This record gives sequence, structure tokens and C-alpha cells, in this order.
Amino acid sequence: MRTEREFRADINGLRAWAVLAVVLYHFGVTPFSGGFAGVDVFFVISGYLMCGIILGSLERGKFSLWSFYLARGRRIWPALIVLCLAVLVFGWFFLMPEEYQRLGKHARESLLFASNIEYFGEAGYFDVASQQKWLLHTWSLSVEWQFYLVFPLLLMLLYRLGLRGTGLTLCLAVLLLVSYLLTGWRSQVNPDEAFYLLHTRAWEMLAGALVYRLQGRVQLAPASLRLLETVGLALILLSVLGFDKRMLWPGWLAGIPVLGAALLILAQRQDSLWTCSRPMQWLGTSSYSIYLWHWPVVVGLAYFGVQDSALWIAAGIALSLLLGQLSYLWVETPARRGLSRLSSARAATLLILVVVVFAVLAQQVRRHGFPDRLPEAVARVEAVHADKHPRSRDCLDEGGECLYGQGPVRAILMGDSHADHLLAGLLENIPEGQGSVSFRGMAACLITFDARFNQAGGERCDQMSQWLKENHRSLPAGVPLVLAGAYSRYTNSSEISNREVLFYFDEQLRTFSAEYFQTFRERYVAMVCELARERPVYQVRATPILNQDVPQIMGRALLLGQPVPELSLSLKRYREQHALMQAWQDEAAQRCGARIIDPLPLLCDDQECPGARDGLPLYRDSNHLSQRSSRMLAPVFAEVFANEQQAVAP
Repeated sequence: MRTEREFRADINGLRAWAVLAVVLYHFGVTPFSGGFAGVDVFFVISGYLMCGIILGSLERGKFSLWSFYLARGRRIWPALIVLCLAVLVFGWFFLMPEEYQRLGKHARESLLFASNIEYFGEAGYFDVASQQKWLLHTWSLSVEWQFYLVFPLLLMLLYRLGLRGTGLTLCLAVLLLVSYLLTGWRSQVNPDEAFYLLHTRAWEMLAGALVYRLQGRVQLAPASLRLLETVGLALILLSVLGFDKRMLWPGWLAGIPVLGAALLILAQRQDSLWTCSRPMQWLGTSSYSIYLWHWPVVVGLAYFGVQDSALWIAAGIALSLLLGQLSYLWVETPARRGLSRLSSARAATLLILVVVVFAVLAQQVRRHGFPDRLPEAVARVEAVHADKHPRSRDCLDEGGECLYGQGPVRAILMGDSHADHLLAGLLENIPEGQGSVSFRGMAACLITFDARFNQAGGERCDQMSQWLKENHRSLPAGVPLVLAGAYSRYTNSSEISNREVLFYFDEQLRTFSAEYFQTFRERYVAMVCELARERPVYQVRATPILNQDVPQIMGRALLLGQPVPELSLSLKRYREQHALMQAWQDEAAQRCGARIIDPLPLLCDDQECPGARDGLPLYRDSNHLSQRSSRMLAPVFAEVFANEQQAVAP
């Protein structure tokens, strides 16, 4: 078998194909709609090379786990550290504090090879757009590193158990099959888990390991090797040119580019025009650095609003290649050579020390965001991001009762974060010390009897709705109940980008359909009528959703010296978005006397719902009102307290 010291020009060329596919896909070059499959090709290459390095050393009795980890660190960390430093410096001058804090968190997790777990935790309906995450692409490095941590331990264990031939190969094949089956299953159940986490990606690296085990055991004629290469390359190109982002990935079809990469590596053609030509070798040699630098360039184009310009796209691709080459020449190569000249202990100490220093720096950015670096006008706009009740996060996360104010409970507010942002308006009607508002809710949770969250991790949402169904009679008697939430985001299929339903009531109705909406309507109206038997119930019309982070966009324009754009939602569009939910609210009002509270007259004019007023954002993000704006709504909530029964102490 080959050792880790032998250079494989064909594999280097395969790296070129992989990075080219990823770069062109991320820059939106039309034919490469499935270029994301390039990452899967990288995983196969990594599995092949790591298996060769580990088994080659084990067979010679010279494998050192410490040396293996150190070699991987020398390869990956230096260029990654420089990239993280570069984007943090850029962010100091160009990012708003909230964006800068997010960047600091992502830089920290990238340096610690945990960014895939972080991005998985962030993923979901209300997640920040991918083109606002400067280090999103580092998820794949984290997956690889986690594989590097586990894989040598696995091979060492198998060796100690005496599995060194066919037994070892069979074990790898079984693990590959298990991981692949997990991928197919979890892609259907939780696509984000399947995309980001090791257990659903390991099979791709294990495929490379299997190629290493099989290589050399079957001798093929040159014509057969050419056929293997041709079929392998065809499968990769089929994936890159024929797939697109609408597909669940990685799913069963991820086996196509993985098989293609495996066949191409198995062919071992060292004189192939497709992989061994000078341009492909140049790209392959600097592919790691090109991969590192291309995504921040993509995000940069989006940041400056030129991501759709063909000229800027071409410039961005060229810049990515240039930065990748410079990083390879000035960072990767010198760092690897310099560290290899040190003793293992000194090299490891230096690497770990530098990583810790920059991780601590990133953590400081994460913690503070450094708003003092901004001009005063930008700082005023940015401050709106933080204009929410300090207890909001805890109350929305915990899902229990939160009391706001002092004294007897005079109103109960229930819902999601779109209920929470109305608290200031409600409280404005209660003189200090003369009453409180009880809030029960949870972020991104539909509060409707028997509603069930349609994604993993939604058990707490389910429990909240079930608690209300079982315990609403135990709430303070006669106290008005205010229901609010982003209901239209849960019911409007166009508003949620044609995803599957977020909540469902019937196992058979988990996609948008007439039957689904009928069931939703019946459950909502029945719940409101049930609640209205014991107390006054108020249904709040939805606040406008702009889908643009108002403080961020305004602050960015001021920071760059550009005109501040007019951010608004047309009244016509608002009515289209919320027509369904408003009809249900009206039905509940007619059937059981649940009243309607409409904040729209205070937020919109005859044609538009603006995102800002008097130079300050009305919203603290794209859809949540600031406390200042919420207080503007106090007049519409006065009705809740106008005819209240005797307040009941908590």
C-alpha cells in the first residue's frame, strides 16, 4: 500500500475540481447549481488520506496519536487563524455591534472546531441569513477535525482487537452503512442535523477510507482504470451541474458524488489530463486556502449589495483565487515548515497558545461588540437593537410565568416573541405599583391547543400548548387574556419560503393544504372560544413583518456614508400576508365575543407601514418592535383595562 509520504497528483487535481465547484456555486454561477457537492468530495479525499496515514504508521509500528493531531493542527490552524483575524479586523470597521458580536462567536467556534455544532444550534426558521455569516463555511473544517479526533482511536482499537485485514475493512463498511442510513433518515426528519453533524457526514470520509483498504487488491488494465476515472468524474459533474439547493442534502443522492470521488481515487491515474494538468495542480495545491477565503468574499459582495453584478462576481472569484494563493505561499507553507522544524512539544505549545489567544480575542468581540467605535449617529440607530425588556430572553426561553410590574395581575399575555414585544404597550396603561402583567410564552412557538412542532427540539412548544389546554381554568379568575403572536408566519406558506409546516395538529396533515388550513382554523377558533368562557379575551392583529433588519440596514448605510434607504411594507402586502389569520380572528370574535385589538393605525399610514420614524427604527430587528415603539401602542391596549373585573393578586 502507499504511504502518506507519496504525492498523488490525481487526488490533488480532484481537490481542484471540488474547490472549483464550491466556489462557483457560492458565487451563484448558474451552471454550477449543485456545486455544494464539492464539500462531499473533500470529505472522501480526507477519509482516504487519513486512513492511509494512520494505517501506514500502524503497520510499521510507528503511529503516534500526538504526532497525528499535531500534523493536522499544523495543516489547518495557521491559515484559519489568519482568516479569522482578517474578518475580525474588517468587522471592526464595517460591522454593527450585533453583527460583530455574532462574528466573534463564530470566529471562536471556528478556531475551536465546533462551528458545525454552533451553526446547527442556530439553524431554524428565525435564523440569520447564511450570507450574513462570514465564517459559515468553517462548519466543514469542524466536521473533519472531529473525524480526525475519533478515527485514529477507532483504527487503533480495531488493531488491538486483531482486526487488520478483511475484518477491519468489514467494520469500516458497516460503519459507513450505518452513517449513510442515518443520513437518509435524518435528512427527512431534521435536515440541519444531517447537514452539519459528524454522525451523518462520517460515511463520506469512511468511503475514502474504504477506497484505501480496497486499493491495490484488484489489478485492473489501463483501459479499465480510464473507465473508472471517466465514470467517477461523470458522477461528480452530474451532481455539480444537475443538483440544486432545493434538494435535501446530504440525503440518499449524496452517494452519487461520493461514489464518483471514490472511483476517481481508485483509478489512480497519475497522467490524466482531467486531474494532472498544470491548472488543476495549481488549484489543488492552494485549494484549502481558496476554500477558506472565498466565502468571506461572497459575504462581502452581499454586504456591499453587489452580489448580483456579473462584473463583481468575476472580480470576487479572481480575488478568492488570489487570496488563496497568497495564503498558501505566505501563511500555509511557511507556518507548516516553521512548525515542523520545532520539537513536537514546542510546536504544539506554540499552536495552542496562538489559538487560545485568538479565541479569547474572539470571545471579547462576542461579549462586547465594541459599540463605542461607531459614530454617534450610527450608535443611536444601533442602540435600538438592544431596546427590549432585559427579561425577555429568559422568559421566552423558559416558557413559564413571568410577572412584569408590581401588584395584582391585571392582564395575562400569551404567545410567542410577537406577544412579548407588546409588553411595554400593555404596561404603559398600568400606573407604577398598581398592577402587573402575567406573561406566558415561548419564542417561535404557536400557542394553540394540541399544536405540535414539526421539527426536532420542539417538545417545549408542545408542552406550552398542552399546559394552556389543561390549566387555563386555573389562571387568575376574570383577568383579561391577550393573545398575540406571529400567527401568519405559521400559516402563510409563501411567507415561510414554501417550507413544510412548522406546526401541525394531525399526523396526516404535515404539509400546506386546504385540509391543513381548515384544521388549523377549527383548532384556533375552538381554543379562543374555550378561553372566552371564563374571561375577556383579546386577539391582537399582527404587527408588520419587514423581513429586513431595520437597525442593521440603517446603521450600515450611515456607517458607509450612503443614503439611508426607506424601509417599509406596503399596506396591500400586509393585508395579503395576514388575510387568513385575520379571518380566523374575526370568526372567533363573532362566535364567542373575543375582541380584536388592531395596532395597525398607529404603525402604518394609508399606504405604507414604515420601518423607521423620525430617524429611528421602529423595529429592533426585522419584525420585533422596540420597547419605544411598543409604548406607542399604549392607546390601543387601554381597552383591556377599561372594563376589567376586580384584579386578582398572584
